[in-house]
Amino acid sequence: MKRRSFLELSAASAVAIAAPSIVRAQAPSKLKVGYLHTLAVDGQLWLADSMGLWEKNGLNPEFIQFQTGLELFQAMSGGSIDVLSTGAVLSNFPARGQGKAFLINNVEFATAQLWVHPDMGINSFADLKGKKISTTAGTTAHVFLDKALRANGVDPKNDVQIVNQRMQDAVTAFISKAVPAVALWVPFNISVRSRVPDAKMLVDASAYYPEAAITGGWAAGNGFFEKNQDTLKRIISTWTVANDHLINNTDESLALIQEKYYPRVPLSDIKEQYQAQKMFTSQEWAKMYKDGTVTQWLQQVTDFFVDFANIPNAVPASTYFDPSLYLDIVKA
Repeated sequence: MKRRSFLELSAASAVAIAAPSIVRAQAPSKLKVGYLHTLAVDGQLWLADSMGLWEKNGLNPEFIQFQTGLELFQAMSGGSIDVLSTGAVLSNFPARGQGKAFLINNVEFATAQLWVHPDMGINSFADLKGKKISTTAGTTAHVFLDKALRANGVDPKNDVQIVNQRMQDAVTAFISKAVPAVALWVPFNISVRSRVPDAKMLVDASAYYPEAAITGGWAAGNGFFEKNQDTLKRIISTWTVANDHLINNTDESLALIQEKYYPRVPLSDIKEQYQAQKMFTSQEWAKMYKDGTVTQWLQQVTDFFVDFANIPNAVPASTYFDPSLYLDIVKA
């Protein structure tokens, strides 16, 4: 894939002038990066790729796509990837002592949504009692669903039956009316909206922000984290430039990402996915790393996993999330 144009290189050069600098190694460091192919997870990753920032910071990444965050952490635990970028699962496996979180992508502000079939008798949360809800257990959608049900007087353990399926299958079940409700994440809402015009979105995750903010981001295997902190700083340095460019030059950046990395997804859908997340500049993130906001957000989701998965002796977010590498690069 050709990744250069005069415009892109000019933009990359202009942004890089103000970027935190990392002394480049003589030979690019090989790096295996696992990711989910959804904009909330890989937006900065691909923008950095198109701008040549990985190479600029002395990294030679191999990007490996997975379907769920659970699969990502299993792969990292097995040693087939070094680092990963994911959603809410960032607060799960590190709480089990599997991996260290070191970089946050965003808040999944409205990426998780609850859809229902009014023609199957579901118009409110009260109507969900005794009914089935499909989702993918242990993911962003499930964390959101648990919060939404509890906030509306529905016990997720006793009042409803949560059906655990791969998200593709959960959405298919909803479209075919095998279930009256589905908790999903974007862009699966687009399939629902286009194929079931009468379906109703009951609520999305934005209704519970910031009390139930769900953050996504990067983690490294325990051994890799301890032995390769210079590499992790290079990742952070790469990410900060792409992140700020995405925020400051949104239309240009989204058009570039769509053309090269989401060619089958209409640009309008990519823009919708972008609007469903809450992003912050690198400096804004630094302040939230330093004052404990990010740690608190991670812990909120960890508390869900501790309850849902009965994690014994869970590692707190204050231990499994290390903000120091980021704050070495970006001063609060």
